Amino acid sequence: MRRINHYIHQLQTWPVFHWDKEKLADQLTTLHYHQGKILGRMEGLGFRLRDEAMLQTLSLDVIKSSEIEGEILNPKQVRSSIARHLGLNIAGLVPSDSNVDGVVEMMLNATQQYRAPLASKRLFSWHKLLFPKGGNKSHALTIGTWRDNPSDSPMQVVSGPLGRESVHFEAPDSACLQKEMAAFFDWFNNTGNLNPVVKAGVAHLWFITVHPFDDGNGRMARAITDLQLARADGSPQRFYSMSSQIRIERNEYYDALEKTQHGSLDITGWLSWFLGCLDRAMQATDKTLANVLSKARFWEKHSSALLNERQRKMINLLFDGFEGNLTSTKWAKLTKCSHDTALRDITDLTEKHILVKESAGGRSTSYALSAYNIK
Repeated sequence: MRRINHYIHQLQTWPVFHWDKEKLADQLTTLHYHQGKILGRMEGLGFRLRDEAMLQTLSLDVIKSSEIEGEILNPKQVRSSIARHLGLNIAGLVPSDSNVDGVVEMMLNATQQYRAPLASKRLFSWHKLLFPKGGNKSHALTIGTWRDNPSDSPMQVVSGPLGRESVHFEAPDSACLQKEMAAFFDWFNNTGNLNPVVKAGVAHLWFITVHPFDDGNGRMARAITDLQLARADGSPQRFYSMSSQIRIERNEYYDALEKTQHGSLDITGWLSWFLGCLDRAMQATDKTLANVLSKARFWEKHSSALLNERQRKMINLLFDGFEGNLTSTKWAKLTKCSHDTALRDITDLTEKHILVKESAGGRSTSYALSAYNIK
């Protein structure tokens, strides 16, 4: 039997959150400065570069949000799926699985339709997108509706590997979900005068606390967060990834959640962590933008270079984040050509000072873009 008033949702005044505005004031000032700086820099870019920056950000968001839950998605499939959904004309598109398309469609519905209100029907459709094939043999899920767990088997919020999970808190009983979610929707869809960035932090905590679905609550909470952040930016274009930063700070994220769940409805501590994480996510955008600009400058500089399609494909892969070392063997496999052809392609690029050798060793010799080309 659970103890009374052990979690915040069991407190008598739940869900009347409050916080110390003065303690958050400096963080908000800094965060809004970085927010304006990012949006201003993006406005100065052309459409093509903005599309590329958004494609990279959304891809990271989808990949890292799933990684937090232990699900590894194929980056090429994610990038291709987003590009197809947004109608972006990019090279190297690959087919994508239904589970990838589902996560992408959910995220894009949240960010591209950020003005649309939240309602049970919309969240149910997101849940179906997250689980296009239903549950699995070992764990049958209730898909597209609120969870219905027995009262003697409470929904537990856990993290960690199977068999060694860490329980952070227990969610409200399923019998309360209609009432709980009605209150959440009423608050979320009311514009009010609450700072929109603070609202994103409150919404994330509130939804995670209620945990209304059998599975996928974390990813849906981050989608709701991105929806509210799009409202804060006044734009569907995403140039910073909260999910990527949460992935980096995953342990701190769960610690902050657990501490908050066992505390009071004064959520100043949670909001301080959330705003700090968001600010660090915004600062990390500088790296994404630098990569986008480097890639654009490279192709502008080499617009007249005689490069074949294999070479163009591999150069783009290197800019987009090639995993591991590039060798002639990997080149041949990825471009579906012979090893001799791969070596000729690479040799041509080294002679043009586009690639440089990183290490020597026959077929294990690795190559990278020359520093001159990635400035």
